[in-house]
Amino acid sequence: MAAPKFKFNPADELISSRKMPSGGAWASAARQSALARLRAMGVPGRRDEYWKYTNPATLVQPQVTPAAAFESDEPKVFGDIDRLKLVFVDGQFDAAASDDLDMSGIEIERLVTATSRDIHWARELYGVLEERGQTPVDRPLAALNTAFASDGVVIRVTGKPSRPVSLIYQRDSEDSDATLHHVIRVEGGAEITVLENGPAAARFNSVMEI
Repeated sequence: MAAPKFKFNPADELISSRKMPSGGAWASAARQSALARLRAMGVPGRRDEYWKYTNPATLVQPQVTPAAAFESDEPKVFGDIDRLKLVFVDGQFDAAASDDLDMSGIEIERLVTATSRDIHWARELYGVLEERGQTPVDRPLAALNTAFASDGVVIRVTGKPSRPVSLIYQRDSEDSDATLHHVIRVEGGAEITVLENGPAAARFNSVMEI
């Protein structure tokens, strides 16, 4: 009697190729919940209505497809704006290239710092808004992000900062695979301007929950 044939699940292969970051109990619970959503939805394919015009194959394969870095002689985006710069290189926060995170009216921490704590305000938001965004369209790559994001920033806005916050994505490697997750909480009466730019990585998955 032949052994039964099991259906190949691309989501399992993608999941097995990644390592879930460690953290506090609430962060681990949020990541496990996202992982369950991803397994239930499966990875996107060309037959999905949402992806019928874009082939997601290279976004869901275990290994990233190398891509040559793009060089441009055009003026840098937002280069003439006074801003608080947060720089990520190949998906990793670069403290040396970034500005001091201390600015009136705002609190900024790295995701890895926030998720390592047992109690943090980000527990009310991390993965929560992503889960709500799964209706009416499944967004498995967003669930993948919540489960495995290893870097990003959490920002609590308590006033009116004097400068915009600028997330700058730079790239050095031709096979970088970046997964960034940002969480922003704006308190009543507060306001913030957030800027984003840069090539980031050969493959880039970014989620921002506000």
